[in-house]
Amino acid sequence: FLGNGPSGICLSYLLSGYMPYFKRDSLHPNPILQRKLEEAPDVSILDQDLEYLSEGLEGRSHSPVALLFDTLQRPDTDFGGTAESVLTWWHETDRAIPHLVLGRNTPGGAWHSIEGSMVTLSRGEWMGLPDLPFKDWLKQKRRGLRNNRATAEDIAQYYQHYVMKKGLQKNFRCGTVVTSVRKVSAESICNHAQKDLQENCDSLWSLNEKSMEVFQVDGFFKTVKGDKEPFSIYAENVVLATGTYDSPTWLGVKGENLSYVHHKLSALEEAVKNNSIGIMSDPVLIVGAGLTAADAVLFAHHCNIPVIHVFRRRVSDPGLIFNQLPKMMYPEYHKVHQMMKEQSAACAGPYECYISLPEHHVLSFSKDKKCIFQDKNGYQKVYKISMALVLTGSNPNLSFLPNNGIDLAMDGDQPVNPKRNPLDVDPFTYECTHEKGLYALGPLAGDNFVRFVQGGALAVASSLLKKANKNPP
Repeated sequence: FLGNGPSGICLSYLLSGYMPYFKRDSLHPNPILQRKLEEAPDVSILDQDLEYLSEGLEGRSHSPVALLFDTLQRPDTDFGGTAESVLTWWHETDRAIPHLVLGRNTPGGAWHSIEGSMVTLSRGEWMGLPDLPFKDWLKQKRRGLRNNRATAEDIAQYYQHYVMKKGLQKNFRCGTVVTSVRKVSAESICNHAQKDLQENCDSLWSLNEKSMEVFQVDGFFKTVKGDKEPFSIYAENVVLATGTYDSPTWLGVKGENLSYVHHKLSALEEAVKNNSIGIMSDPVLIVGAGLTAADAVLFAHHCNIPVIHVFRRRVSDPGLIFNQLPKMMYPEYHKVHQMMKEQSAACAGPYECYISLPEHHVLSFSKDKKCIFQDKNGYQKVYKISMALVLTGSNPNLSFLPNNGIDLAMDGDQPVNPKRNPLDVDPFTYECTHEKGLYALGPLAGDNFVRFVQGGALAVASSLLKKANKNPP
């Protein structure tokens, strides 16, 4: 499958024959779930009816299976509790399913691309993968969690450690770029095979199987020397776990392609490191009202760099992420929200070097580093800036799929977007509704937190085990 972030790592663990069972004598705080778990303690959770087990569960995800796997691993975490997992893991090697995990970088996916000192939004224990609690790993490093949160560097290292510790590295192929995934018939593979492979082909597939369709996955390996070695893999099932970090969203305004307009937070860090901006510079423009934009504001504020912060929503909009975060756990984001409220251009507030422009949008960027904004009443303002950071989210890059994967989305007329238009998957198998054998995990399926992507992996593993007939009698 494609993508070696937390979704891919978790699925590899489950497909390597690690089976979760209800731990005897453990007590789940949800009495209905407890009763269901006691009905079949000798049957692995992967072999049980996930729809039945997850029925009636409520929480911070829309996916029933995500809520199920989360509550089995962290029973009362939403109430600040630290109850142990009610699962025990058995390694049943005869039930392993052969698989390959293809990823561009080392295991951990986009976590290796995030500034290492960044603190995660989620509590540290929510970043952990099955049967190796994150805080236990951190204790071995003789480190504690700051305010219950972890740094991106810690998490990237933990994911790499997890793959080694659980013996999964043989399934991982790093440095791979996938360029195409498409369905082909087994017969056409045989026809294209070289002469010496033709005989093997005939013995591999019987006549009726030759009409069967499989996926052809094409791409290339990046070698140590920097060469590109092409490959083709044939598979009955393909799992998309590529996340959404690939292509930042553009505003689509004039001048956005100018060299001082950037779409990644790392550009600001780089500019500070190179001393190309500083205290005396013209303000940095930050566009967006999500957490990445907030991280940019905090970083600039910390370096005493002046900021103009532009966003479309009202500061009190309930859809704004800051209005959904508990103040105690996220003091730094609460501070940004406060700045956004108290420091609008209309009224000077207590924070120097920061101006907030709520309910504004960018009209254009000019070559002389001037930016034009418009407010909700149609009034325009012009500001001279040193650089611009457009941090309004990112979209998955599905260019390797026919029609960029749009035909697989909930709305087949719109581009795939993790929040507004994820891929249309079955909630209990995560198989794409419009393409059998193709599965989607994580943000592509609308699961945006590490804590909840693991339920999708449980659903996919359960489905693949049924297909492979590796279920016990």
